[in-house]
Amino acid sequence: MTDYTPEQMMRRQQSKWTIVQAILAPLQLLTFIVSVTLIIRYLSTGLDYEITTISILIKIGLMWLITITGMLWEKEVFGQWFLAPQFFWEDAMNAISLILHNGYFVALVLGASERELVLVMLVAYASYMINFAQFLIRGLRSRKQRQAAAGSAQRA
Repeated sequence: MTDYTPEQMMRRQQSKWTIVQAILAPLQLLTFIVSVTLIIRYLSTGLDYEITTISILIKIGLMWLITITGMLWEKEVFGQWFLAPQFFWEDAMNAISLILHNGYFVALVLGASERELVLVMLVAYASYMINFAQFLIRGLRSRKQRQAAAGSAQRA
């Protein structure tokens, strides 16, 4: 199964948002790794709540940034801002993950304790890992499709 028509693949390759996503995705992953490490440290030692909170806020900000730029990319490539059929499940999980990430602010407003706040983020981070896996699989399939198309072009 191909993920992109030839026209979509061309738009994907020409979109400035493709490179933006390629930069933001590993940056968000790195932020996640640092933040989850700090959360685990905080939960096990009670230390560094402030830096843990900063890492959480950076992760939430990156989640919003990659979602917005991803919507711009999806509009350019598929002609639809969100939930294009080709990316339906990735977008659906991204929306769930974004809602869970923003649950941090709901918990904060409701007066959750420090511990409860970081536990909310662990749930959000679990959803991020599922979404990350979806996009990783999609990216690997896309690379395979591009390589197959390049091989076909060389043989022609």
